[in-house]
Amino acid sequence: MESSVKNPSVKKAAARLVRELPESASWDDLMYQILVRRKIDAGLEDLHEGRVHDHEAIRREAGLP
Repeated sequence: MESSVKNPSVKKAAARLVRELPESASWDDLMYQILVRRKIDAGLEDLHEGRVHDHEAIRREAGLP
């Protein structure tokens, strides 16, 4: 993902994710945390780049009242 290339602290963030997992964590737990972090980073990048939609526009696109 491009945001990880722009962020030189990815290695530190990944290490922090691993440290914060419980001892009983599985590989799936780690992968889930990585996915969540990537989604959050992508959303923040979209926000900073002005790629946002208001709730009304999203509701209209989804055909909701």
